[in-house]
Amino acid sequence: MDDESKESNSSRHNNLFEGALFDVEHALVMHATSFCTFPAEEIYDSEKLASLNSVIETCHIYLIGYTPMIYFICARQEDDNLLMHMQFEILGNQHTLSYGIPKGLSLKHDRELAYLEDVDGRRHWPSDNKMQLILSAKSKAVTFDVKYVGQAYGQDGSRNPVDRLLKHETLQKIALKQAPSGYRLTVLLLAVQPDNQVITQMNPFAKNRCDGGERIKSGLDKLFNTTEPERITLYEAALIRYFCPEYNKVFKNSFPSTRLKILQDCYEKDFSAVIAEISINELPFRLFSQSIEPDIHHFAVHNLHKNEDRRMFFGL
Repeated sequence: MDDESKESNSSRHNNLFEGALFDVEHALVMHATSFCTFPAEEIYDSEKLASLNSVIETCHIYLIGYTPMIYFICARQEDDNLLMHMQFEILGNQHTLSYGIPKGLSLKHDRELAYLEDVDGRRHWPSDNKMQLILSAKSKAVTFDVKYVGQAYGQDGSRNPVDRLLKHETLQKIALKQAPSGYRLTVLLLAVQPDNQVITQMNPFAKNRCDGGERIKSGLDKLFNTTEPERITLYEAALIRYFCPEYNKVFKNSFPSTRLKILQDCYEKDFSAVIAEISINELPFRLFSQSIEPDIHHFAVHNLHKNEDRRMFFGL
């Protein structure tokens, strides 16, 4: 390793530990384990959502935002390579998606309807989510503009986001405003991991090196005893602070009093950082907001070493 690389690594380490008070620091890490997404108007169509119910029941976080309309234009098959080229239009631009056709299927047309037919005459077609996932990766044009982040938990996790959204005033306000031309209002539901993950950091640059053993014990006790309602609320808070969505008001006014109470109770816990991750390769779009660039992976990292940062994060 050359001198320049050593200096760069040293600088990164100093930045990482900058502001840390103690020689033992703990961070709570939360991530989304699964998801489902659908057009906002489908929350009123229980039949369409029936196939998603098993996932919906596990989700307590929801994001409301705009996604571009995707129009299928045509498809053609290459005779020798079992490859189908499909053309789509997104915001006035055309994109071609190449899709491998399983052996035994061939492309057919019934007027404007394209479909794949097997040897028994049965019709098949790739799912919308699968095509959108491939199209998103190839074109970078399929995005989700985050306008609102919220949660639905209820008594002992009995409430899911669809229950909440059916009478959601903010969703109705966004819908009444109407989506920009070429976009539609879309809902993304996230399930947060069912248990806690903790990162414990041994900090040689700490200002206070006393009681390290006690901090390990007390910090782990508090972090591992974080309840599911607390974890859901912290995850929601972390995403709001990260995306700064247009329809979430100033942070301290974004939560009902019950959730503010949960956050204020968490303020007393030994968090040096809160990290909320969205890192799901199967997401069919790239999330972004006015303050965050489009990406498939997002890490909302909030360092809470300084008292003013802690007070702001926890809504005090």
